[in-house]
Amino acid sequence: MSIEETVRKIAQAAKKAAKIVSVLGTNKKNEALDRVASKLLDQAAAIKEENEKDLAYAREKGLSDAMIDRLTVSDGVIESMAKGLRDVIGLPDPVGEVTGMRLRPNGLQVGRVRIPLGVIGMIYEARPNATIDAAGLCLKAGNAVILRGGSEAFHSNAALARIIQEALRDSGIPEGAAQVIPVRDRLAVNALLAQEDLVDLIIPRGGEGLIRFVVENSKIPVLKHYKGVCHVYVDETSDLGMAEEISYNAKVQRPGVCNAMETLVVHEAVAESFLPKMARRFVDAGVEIRGCPVTCRILPEAKEATEEDWPTEYLDLILSVKIVSSMDEAIEHIDKFGSAHTEAIVTSDYGRARRFLREVDASVVLVNASTRFNDGGELGLGAEIGISTSKLHAYGPMGLEELTTTKFVVFGDGQVRT
Repeated sequence: MSIEETVRKIAQAAKKAAKIVSVLGTNKKNEALDRVASKLLDQAAAIKEENEKDLAYAREKGLSDAMIDRLTVSDGVIESMAKGLRDVIGLPDPVGEVTGMRLRPNGLQVGRVRIPLGVIGMIYEARPNATIDAAGLCLKAGNAVILRGGSEAFHSNAALARIIQEALRDSGIPEGAAQVIPVRDRLAVNALLAQEDLVDLIIPRGGEGLIRFVVENSKIPVLKHYKGVCHVYVDETSDLGMAEEISYNAKVQRPGVCNAMETLVVHEAVAESFLPKMARRFVDAGVEIRGCPVTCRILPEAKEATEEDWPTEYLDLILSVKIVSSMDEAIEHIDKFGSAHTEAIVTSDYGRARRFLREVDASVVLVNASTRFNDGGELGLGAEIGISTSKLHAYGPMGLEELTTTKFVVFGDGQVRT
């Protein structure tokens, strides 16, 4: 069977399963998710054994430390996947929720009911945990999902797929409800993107190159974000101790993810007192600093930033630092170089905080907190399927509600239009 035929068969099975999953009761869906969580923990050793094959492949291919970090499935990652599923179990089921019912002058009752999207195609790099997150969220929201992970996670994803399929079978749910495309060849991506009659939405998750490829080649609507160029702005009124902890966490805790800080913006009034100590912590953690001319004057160890640095998503221990003379200049810099992903301000001034929240356009805007909180689990959504920086139809982390849409429902008692 050709790659195109394989993907077509998977999409047909997903379309058929989506009709069944869309009307499953909450208890039935939760039962399946709980089975997946239990099997993950029971089969942890087997999952890690398959993951080791992927890690060896990644090292052989010379993948970056950041990519290998995303690819690694440890006991902690497995426990986190299981916990994420059980968090989703505890969340309200959005399917069937009726909203905005109102009475029209002619006696019609008009409202909306929340329904699944249908069949979702998920294309992603590394991150085997995305296989579980996507399957769990899509199932709870009444959707079928087709998963195409990166070639570097081939064995890990195959192991996770087996667990998902076992749990679906044990729960009496069609296996077509959650499938992993068992093909390494990139032609499988093209084949999936051509299934516009069977797949309702594509969600890519990975580097900018992958996402642009998907957008340029898909015949199906794509919900996306290209990159995460995230800023922390240290205002002149900020608590510098707080600013130091937030900035360090935003850059160093996990530098290879899309919600890590890439540029630190500092008001000139606090730059001399804040940056030297902050820079020492960064340098001790292995961070390379690339700064504007004023930054380089304050920090001799910093390299001079180029115009290419400001819009760059490093996904590594590299940080751009920009000193500004006003909040206006800070917001202007963020507007010019940000990616509408995550932006944060550290300030003790309520008015400045309110202005930042109002004027900065990003899927998540934070006051006195790390950019690392732009995450579905951290924001109370349970696991997330991705972060959207396009505003149709979702903006920010996508949880259960974002994997549904609404349709109008109308109740009458014989009305006809005149």
